[in-house]
Amino acid sequence: MVNWIWLLLMTISVVFAAFTGRLEAVTEAAFEGAKSGVTVSFGLISVLVFWMGMMRIGEDAGLLRKLATLLSPAVRFLFPDVPKGHPALGYIMTNMSANILGLGNAATPMGIKAMQELQKLNPDKETATPAMCTLLALNTSSITLVPTTLIAIRMNYGSAHPAEIVGTTLIATAIATAAAILADRYFRRRALRPPHTTHRGSRRMASRAAGGAGETHDREAAS
Repeated sequence: MVNWIWLLLMTISVVFAAFTGRLEAVTEAAFEGAKSGVTVSFGLISVLVFWMGMMRIGEDAGLLRKLATLLSPAVRFLFPDVPKGHPALGYIMTNMSANILGLGNAATPMGIKAMQELQKLNPDKETATPAMCTLLALNTSSITLVPTTLIAIRMNYGSAHPAEIVGTTLIATAIATAAAILADRYFRRRALRPPHTTHRGSRRMASRAAGGAGETHDREAAS
């Protein structure tokens, strides 16, 4: 679907440029965008390789295992419907650890593996389970201690103080994570709670059935 959206946007741009006589501007913008994309990618590679290496060192040193142990109670609270010891929990904790360190590219494969494991527990393969929705919400709004990718982009564009966003990013992602958890808890409880209209409708049907049965009994007694 996203590919079709991008294709539609590019087609509209070319058609509009042709009608306004600005095809050259579109061509220049396309080449400039491609150039900027390559430049930014090379700038990100160095920073991401560094932090991925640090993450590997932390993994070999047992730091990630300790972080996963600290996250374990929170994961059990957020994913109560996932059986204890299931492989999905390990992938979820690794995904959360990478997101906390700002390594979104490293978190994505772990998130995909976690979704695949959660899908195995899904009785309805066409509908996402509450655990899958919770993982998606947390992966999107994850609290970030070190926004590695953003710092790398700011460095690449010549920011004088690329790391000054650490505090504001921490506050913003903490608020986003809290909002995601609250929304997740709300919709989980709402899904488990039967609607009031159902109770009222059932009571009305029961009362009507009782009234009809009483009228039938009275007619039989009179006859």
